[in-house]
Amino acid sequence: MRFALLLLAAGLTANLVACGGQNESTATADSVAVPVVDASNPLGVRGPVAGVIRKANGAEPPTLDTHRAQDVTSSNILRDLFEPLVGEAPDGSLIPGAASQWEISDDGKTYTFTIDADAFWSNGDPVTAKDFVFSLRRSVDPATGSHYAQILEPIKNTAEVIAGTLPAEALGVKALDSKTLEITLNAATPYFLGLLTHSTAYPVHPASVQAHGEQFIRAGKLVSNGAYELSEWQIQSHIKLSAQKHWRKAHGVETVYYLPIDDQEAALKRYRANEIDYNDSLPVGKCEWVRDNLAEDLVTHAYLGTYYFGLNTTKPPFDNPDVRKALSLAVDRELLINKILKCGQIPAYSWVPPNVNNYQQQQPEWASWTQQQRDLEAAKLFANAGYGPGNRLKFELLYNTSEGHKKIATVLAAMWKQKLGVEVSLRNQEWKVFLNTKRDASKTEMFRAGWIGDYNDAFTFAEILRGGHGMNDQGWNNPEYNALLKASAEETDTAKRQAILQQAEQILLAEQPIIPLYYYVNNSLVKPWVQGYQGNVMDHHFSYRWSIKESTK
Repeated sequence: MRFALLLLAAGLTANLVACGGQNESTATADSVAVPVVDASNPLGVRGPVAGVIRKANGAEPPTLDTHRAQDVTSSNILRDLFEPLVGEAPDGSLIPGAASQWEISDDGKTYTFTIDADAFWSNGDPVTAKDFVFSLRRSVDPATGSHYAQILEPIKNTAEVIAGTLPAEALGVKALDSKTLEITLNAATPYFLGLLTHSTAYPVHPASVQAHGEQFIRAGKLVSNGAYELSEWQIQSHIKLSAQKHWRKAHGVETVYYLPIDDQEAALKRYRANEIDYNDSLPVGKCEWVRDNLAEDLVTHAYLGTYYFGLNTTKPPFDNPDVRKALSLAVDRELLINKILKCGQIPAYSWVPPNVNNYQQQQPEWASWTQQQRDLEAAKLFANAGYGPGNRLKFELLYNTSEGHKKIATVLAAMWKQKLGVEVSLRNQEWKVFLNTKRDASKTEMFRAGWIGDYNDAFTFAEILRGGHGMNDQGWNNPEYNALLKASAEETDTAKRQAILQQAEQILLAEQPIIPLYYYVNNSLVKPWVQGYQGNVMDHHFSYRWSIKESTK
């Protein structure tokens, strides 16, 4: 069926997905700029503000607790507030962070970090090795409630602490003195230093946590060790960060505003009105318009992430691999990318994206088929599973509120109805509610998701589909897959480790607990007066490195 007919089946019109629209102004960003009248109140100002950066940041962050955060919007802010042992250069490479140096034992199992003598908390306390011992123990302690604690499993006894069979004090971390931290691993782990850049390994200020409990993340109580401290957090308005006076490096900007705008159309309009200096995403269907009208502001680069639909494999209908594979085969990814998204995304037929260090990307056999061949195979699998005209499959697809997610869900629902007779009901929820719902197997069938690598290694993708992992919302549990992941974590030979992880992904692709749709690329809008921005595959940025030109002429 032609694309136009598919759009009608999806309930979309040409105007809905076209670049621009009837409400879109033809004015350029420069034409709506007005003079800065109050630099102390940048939220009410259009145009550049000296020493201030305003960033669109998607949804309202669910938390600023480093050990409970699990989403990109929270992580963007935490990266400015906290400094881990290992830092990142503008290009994403690893550099010293709160640790000025480290040594690795010959067997690769013991890391000794020297805490920077000039590292201080925002209240003036020195950062110590004991702070990291406290923080790493807190991160894996079941009482903390982290859904991400398993990322630290290379550290000795992490799994046992998470399981509750050992106390947090048994974790393989030790303060040798006030500035020397020792971390002992279960086995040599090639990606361990990269793992330490994740918020799960960030420090928290022990005295503040002990004094304020869960309230320690509030403005006026949060003590941070990064470039900034938390000044304000006004829900659905902004989060304001101010330069941390004890930070040992120069600040390019003194104040950072993170603006929770989950409506990408609204974010684009505010960007064009010069109320935002940086916008990290574009509305679906607007890339061509942006290329035509804001080409000098548009920055595109590779991004280590996969957009997918998760399937609750713990109950019908998605406990049946044939159903899962049929739905995946029936998705015309080329059509989705080229006719709907049109932002340079790459069709995804596998889980681990390209550009991952020391990994050869895997593909299922049917990735090379024509879409017609895939549709025929999907119909056969569907019939084998007992579905057809006399027994139509019905399920609910959950997504977080966003016009872009809605369009993708609507188009896929139309594909499945047209090709397989499936009836899909769509349900949207706000971001924080959505995160809680998709973790509850009793409340989900299919849900949209995206996974951005926490470090540049295939294991960051492989591990979240391991049975029992806190981020495995699919509930998929394959013993052979689990065993291969365990073997890869203990393998020090790079080539052998790669082969093990590739074998694991082939099992994953055969059982299809997820439906990969596309690999992300980052399309950001950066104002010409913003200096210091550099794209990288992790899409990690640190505001203190940015600055604002006083004049753009």
